[in-house]
Amino acid sequence: MPTIKLNKQVLLKKLGKKLSDDELKDRISYLGTDLESIEGDQINVEIFPDRPDMLSEQGFGRAFNSFMGKDVGLKKYKVHDSGEKVIIDKSVKKVRPYTACAIVKNLHLTDENIKELIRIQEKLHASFCRNRKRAAIGIYPMEKIKLPIYFKALPRTKIKFRPLESRQEMTALQMLSRHKAGREYAHLLEGLDEYPLFIDSTNQILSMPPIINSHLTGKVTEKTKEVFIECSGFDFRVQSQCLNILITTFADMGAEIYSMDLYYGAKKLTTPDLSSRKMKLDLKHANKLLGLNLKEPQVKKLLGRMGYGYSKGKALVPAYRVDVLHQVDLIEDIAIAYGYENLEPEIPRIATTADEDKFERFKNKIANILVGLGLMGVNTYHLANKEHQTKKMGVEIDTIELANPTTKEYDVLRAWMIPSLMHVLGENLHNEYPQNIFDIGTIFKRNKTTETGVEENDRLAVALCGPDTDFTKIKQVLDYLFRCIDIKYEVEEAEHPSFIEGRVARITAKGKKVAYIGEIHPKILQNWDISMPVTAFELNLSELLD
Repeated sequence: MPTIKLNKQVLLKKLGKKLSDDELKDRISYLGTDLESIEGDQINVEIFPDRPDMLSEQGFGRAFNSFMGKDVGLKKYKVHDSGEKVIIDKSVKKVRPYTACAIVKNLHLTDENIKELIRIQEKLHASFCRNRKRAAIGIYPMEKIKLPIYFKALPRTKIKFRPLESRQEMTALQMLSRHKAGREYAHLLEGLDEYPLFIDSTNQILSMPPIINSHLTGKVTEKTKEVFIECSGFDFRVQSQCLNILITTFADMGAEIYSMDLYYGAKKLTTPDLSSRKMKLDLKHANKLLGLNLKEPQVKKLLGRMGYGYSKGKALVPAYRVDVLHQVDLIEDIAIAYGYENLEPEIPRIATTADEDKFERFKNKIANILVGLGLMGVNTYHLANKEHQTKKMGVEIDTIELANPTTKEYDVLRAWMIPSLMHVLGENLHNEYPQNIFDIGTIFKRNKTTETGVEENDRLAVALCGPDTDFTKIKQVLDYLFRCIDIKYEVEEAEHPSFIEGRVARITAKGKKVAYIGEIHPKILQNWDISMPVTAFELNLSELLD
């Protein structure tokens, strides 16, 4: 987890009161962060991944002041209309399709401010942006560029500019092999013939995301008074969230925020959008979870201490709070503001004897067997992407779609497990082989006879990925597993679009069809950009235990 360094005197000056080191340690810890140490005037705080808005001194100070009773409630930021444009070319659709942009003016930068901006970028890239895979950030001095800005993709052989902190121009391929940032993030552009670029109206290259800025147009100095900021990636919502975190940090430094108009062909979007989101809060449910009897005025006050607004049963969530996805997140913040130290422990009135669930023991045994074979366990989400579950696997199946997905990346409940493992393998192309992995998780299917209309089953999925994997090797894993749990099974020839014909089988145990096993089809591997052979099986553990 990222650690930030805070100046104790600056933090207390903004708070407007004196606190001893012991009081600081106590309050910072109860805010929901992990205090590492206080050394003189330096406070070292570890920020949990769910609070990227606190990765800067300004963001942490905003949250801490509110928590301590100063500047409570929803903080409002003014966004001016610049009327400036960013034109997104259709050529980026397949390489890096989205961006969110803004202009920041009235900056008063010092050497320390610039170092702080670099630290914020690095920490956001490492955490919220998932090492630039999810999003990449670019900040450019306005005095060196001419608007409007163009976001387009060009053939990698035609790209040449001087990368940041380099003494000479380089081609795109030279940057990926010679420049430090290029070597570190080259895998993000692997397999692409065209690379994305930000270019100004004089045809100057600003950057090649997610790799590096231009030294001529992308280096901020103490003379810089205005900057152009962009976040680019594969989900517009994520880019907007990242931008909101950055520009509110600038605003807390005393700068002014200006919006930009983004043109996706005929479609126009304007960023940033710093309006608050409304989220319903069920007071009865909140009290039940917390074991309290809070009234609405108390809840409003507690939410105010965590930086929220509140009106007519709904919390107003700040635009920079990207971690608030459900009312449970609101309830957690109510508990933090109330004070965990003020919650009184109670002994349950019902006496029970604890015992490990039979099915959990069974799953643990399965996992231990596979670990003993040298496989690595992974944890994937119950939520999945519909295209991953169907089109990329070459199948047409009925998936249960979410009514209001918070991101396109996760818009359905998964119907089977192997696509989740293929996603893991596709995200680890830069790591060494073999990659032999397994996961035990839940899948969801429609069933009108259940109360919810959804039936849940636990499945085991195993995937072997490497140059020498084949049907024999994956079947050896299945053989060993069934011998260990003392169950006999039968193999029947089968067909499945995800597997190679003649290299796929159906597994039956005690009269029940419990698994598919085989070699993944080359077309499917191509869909995931995987160049190594993959073999896999998916086993219905719910049926197997019965």
